[in-house]
Amino acid sequence: MAAPISKQLRGYCKQCQHYFLRTRISTKNYCLGDQRFYVSVPLKRTDISSNFHRVIRKYGLKTGPDFSSFLQIEKTKSVNIKLNQRDEFAATPYLSLDALSGRKRKVFFDVYGCQMNVSDTEIAWAILQGNGFEKAKSVTEADVVLVMTCAIREGAEQKVWNRLEYLTALKKKRVSLKSKPFMKIGILGCMAERLKTKILEREQLVDIVVGPDAYRDLPRLLAITDTGQTAINVLLSLDETYADVRPVSLSRNTKSAFVSIMRGCDNMCSYCIVPFTRGRERSRSITSILDEVKQLSDKGVKEVTLLGQNVNSYRDKSGGQQYSVGQLQLPQPDTSRGFITVYKPKLGGIRFAELLDKVADIDPEMRVRFTSPHPKDFPDEVLSVIQERSNVCKQLHLPAQSGNSCVLDLMRRGYTREAYIDLVHHIRSIIPGKLPHKLDIIFANYF
Repeated sequence: MAAPISKQLRGYCKQCQHYFLRTRISTKNYCLGDQRFYVSVPLKRTDISSNFHRVIRKYGLKTGPDFSSFLQIEKTKSVNIKLNQRDEFAATPYLSLDALSGRKRKVFFDVYGCQMNVSDTEIAWAILQGNGFEKAKSVTEADVVLVMTCAIREGAEQKVWNRLEYLTALKKKRVSLKSKPFMKIGILGCMAERLKTKILEREQLVDIVVGPDAYRDLPRLLAITDTGQTAINVLLSLDETYADVRPVSLSRNTKSAFVSIMRGCDNMCSYCIVPFTRGRERSRSITSILDEVKQLSDKGVKEVTLLGQNVNSYRDKSGGQQYSVGQLQLPQPDTSRGFITVYKPKLGGIRFAELLDKVADIDPEMRVRFTSPHPKDFPDEVLSVIQERSNVCKQLHLPAQSGNSCVLDLMRRGYTREAYIDLVHHIRSIIPGKLPHKLDIIFANYF
């Protein structure tokens, strides 16, 4: 948290009569007038401590924005900039469009964790690229380093802390290089959502903290850090899917791609942090997904992987259908036999089977995979599409978690050991394990 303005005040600028702020990254003073570092005329300590307003009057300093500044947008020169954001961020009253521009600063992404983090990185890069940022080839030449984090295990977070210490040392070296702008360090993803302000408080290692649903806000948060402040946005959303953002791959000439179709999870397993770091379950519209897959096919991509925290529970309600609420702990008509949900059953909408069939139909020569599914969401319709479509890979990721029914109950998984085994036999009966389409089932355990 920044110090009070009276304690930050250090002097005034001879050029534009704006006041200076103390900065923890430089011994120089930062002028808020034209956003540059100058040598200032020092103010007396007694003037600062006795009466701040008196200092303002004495030196003719500007006091900053008032209430009216937040009600009307400052008239600025038109800037050729593609915001690629929601309207509320495109018109931030206290930041001009020029301040939101990346001004060709170079960004480097350091990615940890699952495939979803890779997809989120491509979304974040698409937003920044549309705002005038450029991609750095290495961390040493980067002006902004964004670390995409994972919080599923303690070891994953420890790797990030170790990385932050290295980046902080690199940042201090950059301070001595006057020809380069100061490096900004940001934490993105699940770890940012879990720890929130604790990351900013720990040894002041980072400048921005951004949760999974706040990537649209990255240009504004980076603009705030230009004045030496830290910035954070970890608000979770009930409807954010980034459906209108076309991810930009970090790897050139790649033949495979990830397509995020839904975000969040409603299962609330007793051991899992995902609902608290990724939010409630929501799905992208099927139109936006098919358009993205079609574009990838036109670019020569030969394999797409549909992504989601609970990918096969996909349910597109954008057509206007309403949820049909039933009783708790009752099975859904479109869940696997012997499986129940821990939330109120939902009916209607476009389900995963229809989406998978339409995606496979776009390009018969393009392989289609999906991850990570939940065993409860494998109705016969999904299995039939996998069996009938030759380009849908005959591989299922089927999390087991435990082979003990009592443990599964404590984990709130919604099924027993017997129901899981019956599902495996049922899958093999619909999709026979015969060449050339041999079924490969991965029995994962995350507990």
